[in-house]
Amino acid sequence: MDYSPVMPSKHSGPQSVSVELSRTPPPRERADAARNRAAILTAAAGLFAEHGVEAVSMDAIATAAGVGKGTLFRRFGDKAGLAVALLDARESELQERVLSGPPPLGPGAEPRERLRAFVAAYLDYLLAHLDLIRVSETASPGARYRIGAYRFWHRHLELLHTEAGTGDPGYAAHALLAQLGAEHVAGILPEIGEERLRAGALRSAA
Repeated sequence: MDYSPVMPSKHSGPQSVSVELSRTPPPRERADAARNRAAILTAAAGLFAEHGVEAVSMDAIATAAGVGKGTLFRRFGDKAGLAVALLDARESELQERVLSGPPPLGPGAEPRERLRAFVAAYLDYLLAHLDLIRVSETASPGARYRIGAYRFWHRHLELLHTEAGTGDPGYAAHALLAQLGAEHVAGILPEIGEERLRAGALRSAA
């Protein structure tokens, strides 16, 4: 999927802060390839839920899915690739709510209110899938910042900060997203707990 955030042009006010997604349809799969993909994702989701992402090997996923290791690696590369595929539908749902859902997460609310709503909604998503997101964001140095989803979230927050009159809105967007990185959250969550994590992140969006 191609995420292409664009700047609204001539309108002002809270409803002008929007991001457009350009969706490139995936190439059509052969029936057997589609079945293999579905079997792999189902097996991976079940094993990750039962044992945790780190404890599950690619061999175990291939065996559970009934496919060869070569098929698994060709389709997804590694566990990070599997994590991205498993997260895609959940991430897309949140993006649709940002683009066209009801306020305050969607258009129609004041920018500061939308910033707070985004932080709350993103934390719900992050904490529900923390292990998967962590694997997808730490597959290689800087992996988090190269994926389309990060650019989507950054552009959305940059536009909101621009509308709110924040100085250097691009940096402000990066700073807020830094607090929502999976590795960062996983590291501090046992110490500060979810309540303090949420409260602190919401203060940063105020």
